[in-house]
Formats: sequence, C-alpha cells, structure tokens
Amino acid sequence: MKDLKKLGWLLLACLFSVSAQAAYQLDSTQSTLHFVSIKKDKIAETHSFNLLSGSIGDAGTAKVIIDLISVETNIPIRNERMKSLLLETGSYPTATANVTFDADALAAVTQGQSSVLAATLTLELHGHSKEMALKLRVTGIEQGGLLVTPTQPVLINAFDFALESGIQKLMAVAKLPSISTAVPVTFSLIFTP
Repeated sequence: MKDLKKLGWLLLACLFSVSAQAAYQLDSTQSTLHFVSIKKDKIAETHSFNLLSGSIGDAGTAKVIIDLISVETNIPIRNERMKSLLLETGSYPTATANVTFDADALAAVTQGQSSVLAATLTLELHGHSKEMALKLRVTGIEQGGLLVTPTQPVLINAFDFALESGIQKLMAVAKLPSISTAVPVTFSLIFTP
C-alpha cells in the first residue's frame, strides 16, 4: 500500500512538473531578429541573428536566447569581426531577453485577434543587464500559435552593455570615421503550443 501511495505521489509530481513547463516554444525556423547599424553617419545596413531559441511559460514569462555567434552581416570578415571585437562571443556567446506578459491577457488572444501588451524587457548582453519598457503586438495564428512583434523598433545602446570599446575596435580595423552606438532592433517571433 505504501508503494502504491508513493507511486501516486510520483505521478502527481510528474504531472505538476509537466504543467510547469513551457506553454509555447519558439519556432526558430520562422522567427527573425534584425538590427540596423549606421556607419560614416549615413550608411545604414541591416543585419540579423540567425539562431534563436525560447519559450513562454504557463505564467506568461517569455525567454528568448539569441546565439550571438549566428550574427549575419552578409560579409564573412565582418561577421568574424563582430563576433571577436564587438560581441566577444568567446566570453559571451549568447544574449537573453526576458519578458513577463499578463498571463490572462496572453491567454485571451485567439486566432486572428491581435492585442498590444505593455511589457518590461530585461536584456542580458555582454555581461550586463538592462530593463526596457516596450509594447508588444501579440497576434493569434493558426493552430493556437502566437506571433510577437514590437510596435516600434527597440533601441539598444552600446554604452548600456559596455560595447563602446568594441565599436572603437571595429572603427579602427575597418578604418571608419564613425559607427553608431545606438541600433534599432526589430523582431518577429512565432511561438507554437
């Protein structure tokens, strides 16, 4: 009888741990994250990070991990310079974005419906952390999925993450008079149940 009770408690614990796991998983094949750099005060170029992972938990907490090694600038030598001189991916291979949604508001989004939700984003990048207020548009898509996009680009400032010396190194090696220290970031994240 004791063994039966133990088995019952074990099954209950397993069920509880499954329900505490993620309600949604990031579909990395359909999700994108882009940023724009500006050099020489007037030349803008769009870049991306190609490897993303993440989830949204039952309580509405979202976590997205950005593989910084996957930076894509469309120029191989620039990719390598971004990794080694700016992002220092040997020491900081990933960045993490955490957002807590109102779980009820998130659950209320149904297929074809879109809601704008206020949120606080905590970005962990290059050994530093910064909180930013933003508004995210959450749209219900087929098969119970969610599409999450910012209502406007998110501005990331190099000084908030101690990246300014890396920018100086990039300027020196590429012989550029300037590279912007603030970059707009956009993303389109698809989460599936």
